[in-house]
Amino acid sequence: MRITKVYTRTGDAGKTRLAGGQQVWKDSLRVEAYGTIDELNASVGVVRVMNAKSANLHEEAQQLEGELRWVQNKLFDVGSILATAPGQTFKNMPHVAALDVTRLEKLIDRCQKELAPLKEFILPGGGKVSGFLHQARTICRRAERLCVALSKTEPIDPTIIKFVNRLSDTLFVLARWVAQTQGEPEFLWERNVTQKVD
Repeated sequence: MRITKVYTRTGDAGKTRLAGGQQVWKDSLRVEAYGTIDELNASVGVVRVMNAKSANLHEEAQQLEGELRWVQNKLFDVGSILATAPGQTFKNMPHVAALDVTRLEKLIDRCQKELAPLKEFILPGGGKVSGFLHQARTICRRAERLCVALSKTEPIDPTIIKFVNRLSDTLFVLARWVAQTQGEPEFLWERNVTQKVD
């Protein structure tokens, strides 16, 4: 694909075209779904930028870079599929397969081996890399909700929903793993915490 012009003026009236040419409103569930996948991809990109500062210092940061680069490419695949009108196919169309879901599960399992069991919920934040991974996780959950909503009105490959669901789990575990391997703090939810008054 070669992009020669950024603006076309064709979307000025509030509509856009899906791959295959079908015209839809820009606030349709399908556009919301692939737009949120794009937002998630940008968020993962920010994590990579933050992580790059540690990549020369930690082997684990290099591993994270490789995994997140793969994730970003898969998210482009997901977005391309969601941006394609139902029933349409085209040459070299990307796909998301059960093996992609399995890859995420194996990554979760590898990271979990190095982590202590959770005894309480985690407050998103801590270090920069883990904090942005938590932010990406919440965007991923929203993308999943939109994909589920869309699946009730239009056909969606169920593997896409599985992938996005497993990716949110992966981002959560990676946030914890980064906190441990890169020495970032991790704060647990303190139930019914009260502030001391002087």
